[in-house]
Amino acid sequence: MRTLFGLVLISALPASAVAQVGYSPKSSPYRDIRKGHTFTVMGGYFKGDGGQFGIGPHGDYVFGARYDIRSAGALQIGIGVYHGNLNRLIVDPFVVLAERVKGPVKQSVTFAEIALQFNLTGGKSWHRLAPYLGASAGLAFASSTPTDTSGYNFGNKLYLAPTFGFRLFLSDRLHLRAE
Repeated sequence: MRTLFGLVLISALPASAVAQVGYSPKSSPYRDIRKGHTFTVMGGYFKGDGGQFGIGPHGDYVFGARYDIRSAGALQIGIGVYHGNLNRLIVDPFVVLAERVKGPVKQSVTFAEIALQFNLTGGKSWHRLAPYLGASAGLAFASSTPTDTSGYNFGNKLYLAPTFGFRLFLSDRLHLRAE
């Protein structure tokens, strides 16, 4: 009896090992995202309103770089530095109202941030897409504008930024990011 049971068990094992649920690994829409370090060159458009009086930096292109470490399947942490010559208005309180606002003029602004990202598809991409949610906290600091007679000083500003985006993997080492 034990021999018969052993033969039935042995003959059933290869059938269960061959059976697979879903896709074969070659035709699966999911691909592993490499763990480790990534370096991403970033560019975008900064759109702001300039604050209550419209004299803060707003509206122009920003470029920079981001370094990410992905150690867990779905979590990623990164640091980024971005820079842009943003537009801003100059308000001269010592002239008539019709000629008070001048500009826009350029003001150099640098952003340094730390970001936490949650990959919605875990440690995998789906059809080479990897959507994510995240949040960033950082510091923005600007150079002074020498022609500003109003005494406005941007100073250093803390900021929090929620993010949503996706990465499109062109290969296992190269991706495009939209955020």
